[in-house]
Amino acid sequence: MTVEKIDTLVIGAGQAGVAMSEHLSNLDVPHLVLERDRIAEKWRTARWDSLVANGPAWHDRFPGMEFEDVDPDAFAPKERVADYFNDYAKKFNAPIRTGVEVKNVVRNADQPGFTVETSEGTIIANRVVSATGPFQHPVIPPIAPKDDSIHQIHSASYRNPEQLPEGAVLVVGAGSSGAQIADELQRAGKKVYLSVGPHDRPPRSYRNRDFCWWLGVLGEWDAEAMKPGTEHVTIAVSGAYGGQTVDFRRLANEGMTLVGLTKAFNNGSVTFQSDLVDNLNRGDDNYLELLDAADAYIERNGLDLPEEPEARTRFPDADCITNPIVELNLAEAGITSIIWATGFATDYSWLNVNAFDDKGKPAHQRGVSTEPGVYFVGLPWLSRRGSTFIWGVWHDAKHIADHIATQRKYLAYRDPSQR
Repeated sequence: MTVEKIDTLVIGAGQAGVAMSEHLSNLDVPHLVLERDRIAEKWRTARWDSLVANGPAWHDRFPGMEFEDVDPDAFAPKERVADYFNDYAKKFNAPIRTGVEVKNVVRNADQPGFTVETSEGTIIANRVVSATGPFQHPVIPPIAPKDDSIHQIHSASYRNPEQLPEGAVLVVGAGSSGAQIADELQRAGKKVYLSVGPHDRPPRSYRNRDFCWWLGVLGEWDAEAMKPGTEHVTIAVSGAYGGQTVDFRRLANEGMTLVGLTKAFNNGSVTFQSDLVDNLNRGDDNYLELLDAADAYIERNGLDLPEEPEARTRFPDADCITNPIVELNLAEAGITSIIWATGFATDYSWLNVNAFDDKGKPAHQRGVSTEPGVYFVGLPWLSRRGSTFIWGVWHDAKHIADHIATQRKYLAYRDPSQR
């Protein structure tokens, strides 16, 4: 079988892989992008039907192309986002090969670069860029009950309310996915229990500016490290229904039952941590901190933006907040489904190189790994808070492409005897 050779091999053709290809193309770096499915496949088939982007179209895009058929302040539907990346790749004739799965990558012992085994043959690459992103394998925690009478799925498998059996639903996890799914189920007439852990919940918009704008002018997107103690704090934000602030107290007033962090299942019952009020208060504090920072920025810069005092109005506490539930019998509550909005894990079993720490996580500096010639793009906090947003991925990819181009210039050097 013929062995193919390429300078740089990019693995994955989602937003990270497409951005990587654009920058490599601009720098005349010969490269190939491999994708086991279709371009931006996760946007099409690993999301629920009604999902829209969490940021407005003016913000959640690459610098080189706008969403022509989406209002700049609207939130693009998931299929439109996938089409956007497909169209963007066509714009510069990205060398993307779909339907090819990468099975193994190892460093060569007797020649530069890496040997890459794929479902379509062998490739020798001088450099390898992992653009597979952070959402690879849905994680359902081991506390999940071993009960066949309960319909259990991960949020990655949720599509719409109609796929669930009759009865109430417990949604575990109140980040962006869990909050939006729980809201959709309640609007569809389901009785919903939502397990709420530590979270941040920024305002969707404030004083005529989307929260994406506020985080930009306040320098939050460019923060280079998490604040201590926030490693396990999720963010609840949504573009659904035209874009609304996620307000758990409002959801409770509308009939949703909020509970604390899910602790355990035993003999048909589920127990929760007694942390619901603390988690809600922390989310409120985060919300108000951003309002305060925005007000201070407006005053400091003399901006003429309308005041919005109603943004500080707090919904009254529903009974589930004043009398938190710490144990619930699933059958008595009529719960027939559990949706685990509990995040994802990465899988680098195919990347057998020295680019990981002792916990198996990528060891890198702004995507440049500890294994020379191996790079990562599309991971949370790769270089800044905004790294997992579409525009953030684009800027991270540029840094990595520049690094690759610089290395190529060094390798192209010839001393006087070789000229």
